[in-house]
Amino acid sequence: MNLERVLKYKNCFFYFLITYSLNLMGQNLYFPPKTGNEWQSISLESLNWSSDKLDTLYNFLEEKNTKAFIVLKDGKIVIEKYFGTFVQDSNWYWASAGKTLTAFLVGIAQEEGFLSITDLSSKYLGNGWTSCPPEKERQITILNQLTMTSGLNDNVIDPFCTEPNCLEYEADAGVRWAYHNAPYTLLDGVLENAAGQSLNLYFNGKIRSRIGMNGLWVTSGYNNIYISTARSMAKFGILIQNKGIWETDTLLNDESYFNSMINTSQSLNKSYGYLWWLAGKESYMLPRTQVVIQGTWAPAAPPDMIAALGKNGQILNIVPSLGIVLVRMGEAPDSSVEVAPYFNNQIWQKFSEVIDYSTAIEKNKTKEFDFSLEQNYPNPFNPTTTIKFRTPLNSPLYQRGETGGLVTLKIFDILGREVATLVNEQKPAGNYEVKFDASNLASGVYIYKLQAGEFSSVKKLMLLK
Repeated sequence: MNLERVLKYKNCFFYFLITYSLNLMGQNLYFPPKTGNEWQSISLESLNWSSDKLDTLYNFLEEKNTKAFIVLKDGKIVIEKYFGTFVQDSNWYWASAGKTLTAFLVGIAQEEGFLSITDLSSKYLGNGWTSCPPEKERQITILNQLTMTSGLNDNVIDPFCTEPNCLEYEADAGVRWAYHNAPYTLLDGVLENAAGQSLNLYFNGKIRSRIGMNGLWVTSGYNNIYISTARSMAKFGILIQNKGIWETDTLLNDESYFNSMINTSQSLNKSYGYLWWLAGKESYMLPRTQVVIQGTWAPAAPPDMIAALGKNGQILNIVPSLGIVLVRMGEAPDSSVEVAPYFNNQIWQKFSEVIDYSTAIEKNKTKEFDFSLEQNYPNPFNPTTTIKFRTPLNSPLYQRGETGGLVTLKIFDILGREVATLVNEQKPAGNYEVKFDASNLASGVYIYKLQAGEFSSVKKLMLLK
């Protein structure tokens, strides 16, 4: 066999391995049909989630003017609830949650060679698209528009206005983060001029039709707003969960762009990617302020959650570690404007009472036992607390007359990673106190696993700072 043939077979083999690996990656993920209303579901009971907590969650959502709420596990519907006259086929606006659709579409346009995110925005919008001095305007790139670092003044009378006289110089591009709608909206013009197609036409061909979404972009004032059903938003969540691949159709091959899109995109607001909000980061900034706030904006949510957030509480959450996609559509939950990160966290506070986080922790073959565990502060607990617990007196280990057994008490984060071992020693049955210094841990959901002899218990803790 000659060298050319060997290389040919070798390349085919590598192609097979890559394709096979991609199929394995998504084999446990369900993809609903592109047409019709058929969609597989999975029960809360089979996931060991708490159905008796659903009413509390639903009451909260209804009080907060929710219209649609969907939770998927590995693509299958676990929860689908509509409120009032809103139904499965009702359409609603995404508001700024639709920014994430644009971010994904920009990645496709770059992959197709229509643009590069390092290009100057003026290449597609023309010179004088702002009122900045020409040398300052020439600093602004597509990347700056994606990361909210254009340097344009967001504190103008109308931050949605895309006219040049509304786009004022405030700082050099890249040195200031500000949640500013106008520079984002002009990304649509960048896409249209680069691809030579209308936004709807390009979006429909590259995303909408390929995953079976419904909806369209509608112009309202200066804004382009996407409108669709809640299920269509959930489908986009599945696409992001599977890293831009829908079954065997890869919509976005550029892994570098995808990873940059859903990770910290600049050093100013560490909780912001390419128009995506990121949980679990060390600090964050909010719209209309230049204050950097320490900690995560969603302490009740898993730290790997990424979020599309829109005005009046339009929410799409993807949690890769748990295989969860969460959608909320509706009216404003309160008087907040722009996006609603605080409301998103409130949802997770309620939803975390339903979900079984203990599945992230490996369970030994031990008998479940409801250990008595108390704290000097109720759950949620503060960074420095005393945990009081009782090992089971009715364990056969002690009934046999043995003086004690191995007792372990460990703390895990929501992804199942051990963060602390508080007890790991031989102890008799009885009451104990353990000092738990959590000052080095971020606020959020944690899980304790207490095991004594052949008995164990796994439960949730909430750390607030």
